[in-house]
Amino acid sequence: MAHGSSHDLAADTRALVLEEKGRLSLRPFEVAEALGPTDVRIAVHTVGICGSDVHYYTHGAIGPFVVREPMILGHEASGTVVEAGANVRHLAVGDRVCMEPGIPVPTSRASRLGLYNLDPEVRFWATPPVHGVLRRSVVHPADFTFRIPDNVSFAEAAMVEPFAVGVHAINKARCTAGHTAVIMGAGPIGLLTAVAALAGGCAHAIVSDIDDTKLEIAGTLGRISTVNVAKSDLAAEVSRITGGWGADVVYECSGNEKAASSVFEVLRPGGVCVFVGIPLEPIAYDVAAAQIKEARVEHVFRYAHVFPNCLEMLSAKTFDITRLITRTFSFEESVEAFELAARAPAGEVKMQIVLGNR
Repeated sequence: MAHGSSHDLAADTRALVLEEKGRLSLRPFEVAEALGPTDVRIAVHTVGICGSDVHYYTHGAIGPFVVREPMILGHEASGTVVEAGANVRHLAVGDRVCMEPGIPVPTSRASRLGLYNLDPEVRFWATPPVHGVLRRSVVHPADFTFRIPDNVSFAEAAMVEPFAVGVHAINKARCTAGHTAVIMGAGPIGLLTAVAALAGGCAHAIVSDIDDTKLEIAGTLGRISTVNVAKSDLAAEVSRITGGWGADVVYECSGNEKAASSVFEVLRPGGVCVFVGIPLEPIAYDVAAAQIKEARVEHVFRYAHVFPNCLEMLSAKTFDITRLITRTFSFEESVEAFELAARAPAGEVKMQIVLGNR
């Protein structure tokens, strides 16, 4: 039998619904979600606004994923367990949790290889036709739901999902302690990748962007130099900082086609490039430049096996991830929040929506 109660959430069925490209509404929206024996029902507390959410709002699609009918947005979330299935043992009613939003098929070939993020059948929140979590409650598999340490806030826990991208990128780089990293792009993923790089043994990180306010935030996160590429040449700055050798690793987090096509310019011989941001158009890939340096190239698609480590790092308090949360909205302000996010104002990094369930 399930235990706990969710009657207090049933009365408010509102959700932030993407009705169609360019049109959002906060309205009642029923989602039929039965609680299975290995599931938990979660009262949603905080949801981060991701660039993918905004892109669905402004463009109606991301690659092959097209919004063809009304869809609830949001996938970076934390909340409280209000009901648990009969077979759930590691979570209980009242536990504060964050949720990994991508659910693979457990028996798929990718899952059996440990590459569950690459399962073609993965169901990922707010990726058509799967509804997201900007609503009062959600049912989720307990195996992809993680208890939040007591000293980690709901706001911090809602940052675990984008932080996981950065940690996965660091794991793919396989760099040694004391290395120098370049992070292209000072958006949420870029800054979280920079934090993850420092936590993973990077001695010096160099973050590039065109937004001075974001670069100022980057400079507060640790041993980080910043370069505004609208004013300075990144390759020249990296050469100066590294004594002409180049960076051990380059994380391309901007998704900007020009930046992505220049990754090998700042890389040392034998270094590694990790493509994290996803360009909207094909890039000019300089094979000869990569060959001359025998560059190793890695790619990141979401993450796998990193949520517990992310929570442990947040609990250690070696850095303040809340510096990246630049604006917070109430649930009632959700449409306004997305309208602002779509305008991409300078200086904004991570915006969050607080539903306030306790």
